Amino acid sequence: MKPKARTLTEQELEIMKVVWERQTATVREVYEILRERKTVAYTTVMTMMNILETKGHLVKRPEGRAYVYAPAHARKQVISGLVEDFVDRVFDGSAQPLVLSLVRERKLSRADLEEISRLIEETPEEP
Repeated sequence: MKPKARTLTEQELEIMKVVWERQTATVREVYEILRERKTVAYTTVMTMMNILETKGHLVKRPEGRAYVYAPAHARKQVISGLVEDFVDRVFDGSAQPLVLSLVRERKLSRADLEEISRLIEETPEEP
């Protein structure tokens, strides 16, 4: 089983998106951005950011009377891990059913499919 710290809850991912976008942020800054979208308590944001630090997704440094948080890993790296975890848990490690589902449900545009085809053509064959 994958380590639990690799997964992110919906709230955690929402916070990470804000921090990735800003590159660094205080709890107050994240709280203000999230508050524009929905009702959220400052203490909830603070707790969630501390959890994200404990899980290894954020790093913090003191700056004046506050902490400034930064992503511990690049967005692409984390999302790649989340997708891998999802494929492992839901599709027993096979990405084919996921891709087929996306194609059947028309979640991929013609441009998406062309990009996938281009990437397939560029991928070297395994020995």
